[in-house]
Amino acid sequence: MTERIRKLRKFFIEDRAHFALRQEAKDPYRYAARYAAEGLDDLARSVRRLSDGLAEEKPHVFPDEKIALIRTVRTVPEIHTKEETAALRKKHYFHEQGKVCNVSPDYTMLLARGFDAVREEIGGYAASFRENGEEEKARYEEALLAMLDTVSGFAQRYREEALRAGNAVVAESFSQIPSKPPRTFLEALQFLRLIHYTLWMCWHYHNTFGRFDQYMEPYFRADLEKGILTEEGALELIEEFFLSLNRDSDMYPGMQQGDNGQSLVLGGITKDGTDGFGLLSELCLKASLELKTADPKINVRVNKNTPVEEYIRCTELTKAGLGFPQYSNDDVVIPGLLSWGYRPEDAREYAVAACWEFIIPGYGMDIPNVDSLSFPACVLNAVQRIGEADTFEDLMEMVHGEIDREAARLRGRVHDLYLEPAPFLSLMMHGTKEAARDCSEGLRYNNFGFHGSGLSTAVDSLAAVRAYVYEDGSLTKERLLSCLENDFAGEGALLHRLRYEAPKMGNNDDRTDALATRLLDWFADSMEGYANERGGIFRAGTGSAMYYIWQSREMGATPDGRRKGEAFAANYSPSLFVKLDGPVSIIQSFAKPHLSRVANGGPLTIELSDSMFRNKESVEKTARFVKTFLDLGGHQMQINAVNYERMKDAKEHPENHRNLIVRVWGWSGYFVELDECYQDHIMKRMELTVD
Repeated sequence: MTERIRKLRKFFIEDRAHFALRQEAKDPYRYAARYAAEGLDDLARSVRRLSDGLAEEKPHVFPDEKIALIRTVRTVPEIHTKEETAALRKKHYFHEQGKVCNVSPDYTMLLARGFDAVREEIGGYAASFRENGEEEKARYEEALLAMLDTVSGFAQRYREEALRAGNAVVAESFSQIPSKPPRTFLEALQFLRLIHYTLWMCWHYHNTFGRFDQYMEPYFRADLEKGILTEEGALELIEEFFLSLNRDSDMYPGMQQGDNGQSLVLGGITKDGTDGFGLLSELCLKASLELKTADPKINVRVNKNTPVEEYIRCTELTKAGLGFPQYSNDDVVIPGLLSWGYRPEDAREYAVAACWEFIIPGYGMDIPNVDSLSFPACVLNAVQRIGEADTFEDLMEMVHGEIDREAARLRGRVHDLYLEPAPFLSLMMHGTKEAARDCSEGLRYNNFGFHGSGLSTAVDSLAAVRAYVYEDGSLTKERLLSCLENDFAGEGALLHRLRYEAPKMGNNDDRTDALATRLLDWFADSMEGYANERGGIFRAGTGSAMYYIWQSREMGATPDGRRKGEAFAANYSPSLFVKLDGPVSIIQSFAKPHLSRVANGGPLTIELSDSMFRNKESVEKTARFVKTFLDLGGHQMQINAVNYERMKDAKEHPENHRNLIVRVWGWSGYFVELDECYQDHIMKRMELTVD
């Protein structure tokens, strides 16, 4: 890390001195009534929101920076009044906040061409539509032009501020971009920062960076070949770009602070079938390791030919306590996407959404986190009727029926979807300009993804019922139902046996693990063959998102010894109180299901004690551990290097641990900024040692 980057890191990350530039909080509905009074439709309101929002911003350029832009206004304007929003919610299904979010643009559609060339293209479409009497389509093209003009004006204001501040580097970048394509790696990074900043100002959130190393490679390689940059100089620019993503991240919306969706993918099979991990990928890993910031969240695509040396580089980030990288296995994910109808060239280009869900940059309007099926709820509903089940197979068929019914209910909930228009984002989505059709109305892929939470709780519950009710007969059906109804009150011995002695998923027990395979297959079956209202499909997954907390809070006791309100495991992981034979048994168990069928995403999540990363040998051992899971057929994996005592002290003295980073469910954030329920859950997760 150079001295300049060290100073920038201290200023923005440690001291947060730039917070002094922020304006007083503004009412998010400050323009909505005016838009309504003027009779503006949603498209016109979206255009005006960006114009009004950027007009409020006060450009500021720091003397030592080379990559500028900072938000000074805390809230982005809403386009509807509260009353209008309430009326829309009565008529439509709202995914989260009704915004286009959690998608990955094709940044090259602006980055590689510059605004002038795109503007000329759109002008031609507008003229053609108008000549054909298609006024609405011509009007849409004009909305795209207005967005480009607004962003160009904002960039000019930054150029003027850079000149005033005496920062010739930033001023030079803005004299070229965004009107013209970037000439250098630095200008490309500044252009990308401008685009990403604008997406937030359009009230899009969970804006991912997709395959960063692939689309930035041409600028990086050209500068190296021309002698404009050395590897060290390129690393410095990457680190500054990464720092820029942390300036405003506290203002980005999410379920928790830090859940901001700034994910970035490295490596992976390219369109032509070659491996995309290269020097730029390595420098990104090094930048993240040196900076030790929560953003961007690094994701690495791997396959059976990925060398262990790459895993070792990645494990150094885990050792640093960043909670990433998250790994995705091309050998499982790409076949899964192909089976769902994705084109081969698109499947090879997959990126991840805010957490782990697989999406296609520039072509995907998938909503990969539309809802979640609770496996424990399905099992518990069936167990409540256990008197009707003469055999364990009878009970399993009842569980099967519950999964089918719950899946049908979830599919049926998503109808009359409403999404705000996204004209700026549409500039980076294929087919929108030519058809004058906003990406919010759909693209090539319009699939809906469902999480599957609490799998290990469900499997462990079924394994216990099979062992003690149907096989050895030590637990009667009546006593089981009484225990569940009374939350195991007065049943301490039985509770201990169910929690700690019964068969559990994660111990490489084929009989128990086969239950997981059946549940996941049934989940996949329940989603297959159905079309959503946008012509897409429904995708099943193994992630939990925040549902491992939400769905467990009100759920009663389960037959695995989990008591009422106790949380499920996060994602695709062993339960919180399982006694394990060792971490190797975990990866053996969790690699067995047919994971390409549930490829919506959802990683095996494991906590390891940070004490095991103290030397080179243990780092390599962990790297081989990860590689083994993925080579066995695992689809995704993420590891947390945790220290229980440090987290405990951070709860008591948060002021001393402001930069403690942990992996939460599919993202890394600062421990002291999490709600207590998430802090406690992380602390309850097991600490393991790789033998």
